[in-house]
Amino acid sequence: MTDEDESLVQLESLGEQAASAILEYDAVRLISHNDADGLSAAGIMCNALHRRQILFHATIVSQFDSSTVEMIEKTPQEAVILCDMGSGQAELSSKIKNAIIIDHHKPTGKLEHVHFNPHLAGIDGSSEMCASCGAYMVARHMGDNTDLAGLALVGAVGDKQAINNANKFILDEAVDKKAVSVKKGLRMGGGPIEELLEYSFEPFLDITGDKEKIRAFLDEAGINGRINDLTEEQLIKFSSLVALKLAKQGSVSVIGSLIGDIIILNNEIVPNIYDFVNILNACGNAEKSGIGLSVCMRDVSAVDEAMATARENQRKIIDTVRMAQAQIKLGENIRYVMLNNIGGTGAIAGTMTRYLYPDKPFVTLNEVEDRIKVSARGTRKLVSAGLDLAFAMREAAASVGGMGGGHDVASGASIPKGTAPNFIEFLDSVVGKQVGKGQQVENQAGKP
Repeated sequence: MTDEDESLVQLESLGEQAASAILEYDAVRLISHNDADGLSAAGIMCNALHRRQILFHATIVSQFDSSTVEMIEKTPQEAVILCDMGSGQAELSSKIKNAIIIDHHKPTGKLEHVHFNPHLAGIDGSSEMCASCGAYMVARHMGDNTDLAGLALVGAVGDKQAINNANKFILDEAVDKKAVSVKKGLRMGGGPIEELLEYSFEPFLDITGDKEKIRAFLDEAGINGRINDLTEEQLIKFSSLVALKLAKQGSVSVIGSLIGDIIILNNEIVPNIYDFVNILNACGNAEKSGIGLSVCMRDVSAVDEAMATARENQRKIIDTVRMAQAQIKLGENIRYVMLNNIGGTGAIAGTMTRYLYPDKPFVTLNEVEDRIKVSARGTRKLVSAGLDLAFAMREAAASVGGMGGGHDVASGASIPKGTAPNFIEFLDSVVGKQVGKGQQVENQAGKP
């Protein structure tokens, strides 16, 4: 048995344990994160619970902290399912009675709860299995839920994970069960090309969001209409022009991910997986998580509002990225920007580091009432050089009386108002030590 096969066997066992624990209850409280991965994980569990006639109360939160625990304690349930959270906050999770954790963040501390996490099976949760894929591995043991495999892959795409190893196991099962189809194409949403370039920040180009520049670009290329209606020749031409733009702005590393296998969701009411991801992220940012969950539960009446929410959210993020570019501050080892009451900070930080400034981690600090919410994003290249944003954000947040955590490549934090300068100084120092150490190891490895 290969290491990969052994890991999958362990995942199956973890999934079965979590499913058995859930099925012991007649009613549960479900808490999940508000991004595409968290919402699709919640959607999978809501479907699975509903099919087993288990009553559930679903709540979507932007972060897991003491206020979440207090909320749970005020409305006690027989059991609490935590999706896309809990593993990295053992001290908080331990306070919740009868918690069942379905997460993919690296575990810290000791947990006595029933706990599904790919890291426990030797699988990297930051790159090879997300929370929604974990929820699917649990749901498979709660009944015939293989039709939900497409939803699992929504979370993987939303977290920008590679579809290999454990994720590939789910894709293969999804194809076998006809839950999804796979074809070659441009990894973008559906619809008219002009609208995609106006509202989408995947990819983020110098013309993104500018109607006049987009129209001139498409007129010169002789391309129009819906992206799905392009001929093979037009698709190649359009892709080449987009790739050229990316190369000119220094976004060379993302060119290879522009064209490839496209997952079509055969069972979902929004078949384009990129549109689905945008909808869930937007609904989470706009505090319309109920609409996002409705789409996950295949409520056709929710689609129009969901798509409109996605378009508005994307437009706001594009406008904020343009505005924030003029306010970026450069530390020794990070770039950062201070914002005020802005939504979608994770997407903003991700766009900055993915398309504009890939040489350093990007940190977005967003002041909301008496707290500052922080989102940090890096690249796989920086991670290979030693970057671990989960550790760096956790330590920097703790140094100013806040909380932080996440993945090595993407992490978040919540810190008290007024502590941003000290937080940034601490974070910059930690990142410098991480990347510097990684570079030293690389240099030593290259010595004769």
